[in-house]
Amino acid sequence: MLLALDSSTAAVTAAVHSGSAGEPGSGELLAAETVLDARAAGEQLAPVVERVLAAAGVAPAELTDVVTGTGPGPFTGLRVGIVTARVLALTVGARLHGVCSLDALAAAARGDGAVDEASPLLVATDARRREVYWAVYSHGVERDGPPQVAAAADLPAPVRGLTVVGAGARLYPEALTGEHLSVPEDVDAAHLARLAVEHPGCLTDTEPLYLRRPDSQVPSARKRVLL
Repeated sequence: MLLALDSSTAAVTAAVHSGSAGEPGSGELLAAETVLDARAAGEQLAPVVERVLAAAGVAPAELTDVVTGTGPGPFTGLRVGIVTARVLALTVGARLHGVCSLDALAAAARGDGAVDEASPLLVATDARRREVYWAVYSHGVERDGPPQVAAAADLPAPVRGLTVVGAGARLYPEALTGEHLSVPEDVDAAHLARLAVEHPGCLTDTEPLYLRRPDSQVPSARKRVLL
C-alpha cells in the first residue's frame, strides 16, 4: 500500500495506490486529490493526505511505501512535502522513496497519450525569478540528464523547439516555441504513484532538488571595522 505526495509546483497533491514501489504490475490507484494553492502547502498537505487515505479506506499504519516528489521546486513548498513524507514514513515504519517531480510530469504527458513514447519532450515548470526548472526526455520517462534551472530564453535552441509540458509553456510561450501541452501543468500524485510502482529506475532518495539557494538567507556575522 503506497502513498504518494508532492508540493513542488502550484499543486498540493496526494494519492493512494495498492501496489508497492518498484514492483511493476502490482496494485491499482485507489484515491487521489489535488488542491491548487502554492502558497499554503503547509496548511493544505496534511488534510489532503488525510482525505485520500479516508477515501481509499486505508489507515496510515497499513502503508508500506511513502513516495515524495523531490522537485526541483521553490524552497518552502518543496520542503513541506519532503518533510511530511519523511515523518510519516518514520512514524508508520514504511519504506521511503523519492522521485524527481519533473519525471512525474513527463509520465503524465506520456500516459495521457498527449505525446508518444518515442517523441522528445521538454518538461518546464515555474522556478520564479523569470526562470524555469527543466529537463528533456528523449524516450519515455528516461531523463536525458539532471534537471536544471535557467531563464526560458537561455535554454539551448533545439530544446526550446521541443514539445513542452508544465507551467513554463504557459508562462514563456515566446521562448518555448514547440507545441504546448496544456495538461498537465502541475504534478498530479496519481501519476507520481504509478511512476513509482511501474518504473523502479525513477526511485531515488529524498534529498531535495533545490538547484539554487533560497531567497531568504541567515545573515552572516558583521565584519569588524578597524578605524
